[in-house]
Amino acid sequence: MGAQDIIDSINQDALKTDIPRFDIGDTIRVNVRIVEGERERIQAFQGVVISRTGRGMNQMMRVRRVVDDIGIERVFPVHSPLIAGYEVVRRGDARRAKLYFLRDRVGKSRRLRDRRRGMKHVEGQKTIQR
Repeated sequence: MGAQDIIDSINQDALKTDIPRFDIGDTIRVNVRIVEGERERIQAFQGVVISRTGRGMNQMMRVRRVVDDIGIERVFPVHSPLIAGYEVVRRGDARRAKLYFLRDRVGKSRRLRDRRRGMKHVEGQKTIQR
């Protein structure tokens, strides 16, 4: 067993198991624990996932939101104990691995379309045949 396998087996206990599946382009709400002195509260940060890097304990994601026409990006460690939970708000359709081009977009072009590819394969949904 190599050194990397030993490190991965040690870090396996610290990995979170309750993370929902989300991809690049999805809008997610990240609930972050904020510690202020003796008190602790949870603050939500909602935005579009524009990148994911790393693997295992080193996995990071970059979430972007726009407030008053000012873009705000935060980088979160996916398996951090300071993150209370994730919630997928909307599935976005992205054809790239990194969505850095959204930084230059303004107005409606900033939005990503919904993931609707393959709707005819979804059970219970009727599609219009043309």
